[in-house]
Amino acid sequence: MGIVVEFCGEQFPVVRGESVTVGREGDVMIDDIPFLHRFFLAISHTDDGLCLLSNVGSRLHATASDSGGRMEAYVSPGVTVPLVFPTTRVAFAAGSTSYELLVQNSASVLFGPGVIAPQSNGKETLGPADLTPAQHLLLVALAENRLRGEPGQRQVVPPSAEVAKRLNWPITKFNRKLDNVCMKLSRLGVGGLHGQPGEPASDRRARLVEYALGTGLVSSFHLASLDSANQVSV
Repeated sequence: MGIVVEFCGEQFPVVRGESVTVGREGDVMIDDIPFLHRFFLAISHTDDGLCLLSNVGSRLHATASDSGGRMEAYVSPGVTVPLVFPTTRVAFAAGSTSYELLVQNSASVLFGPGVIAPQSNGKETLGPADLTPAQHLLLVALAENRLRGEPGQRQVVPPSAEVAKRLNWPITKFNRKLDNVCMKLSRLGVGGLHGQPGEPASDRRARLVEYALGTGLVSSFHLASLDSANQVSV
């Protein structure tokens, strides 16, 4: 099969020595919205057999994670990373909309699947960031559209007021917990969570969704917790 990029049910083979571009005018053509670069990402199959992901844009970032959520790379503008797993999930956000594509690689795989972790029973620690139950619930609510959607389907990250209502929280509580989650994850080295002048707040929420899904921090298993959101302690 070689190297194939999959987006919304379509497949784009990557020819050795060439690349497949992603963007408003790329080979993988994303929505024509002003937030997205004309050419944002390039997936290439080099002459020496490597599969590379390059961020050829000037502002947006992408994340690349293995299918098991054990590794995540933050791909800033100008950065190129090798894709060394059989399946790599590439996610990015443009405005309030997040996107996901898969890169299937049978041509230059360097790492295979490792030991499969046991299934979660919902009772263990919520992750290395030491999130409180309420902070974890916030991530579940932000990612709810994606968790309920089809694989590879893009979804709009809901506005803060909508998520706060879903959780039965005042907006002040939502904003406080959002700030705390971003601070905790930033201290762990997760990029893209610090607000920048002129950068919409939706970018930070979309980045949280990318990280939570890419690392397996939230899953469809956690959706049931939203039905009892008002019972979660502060």
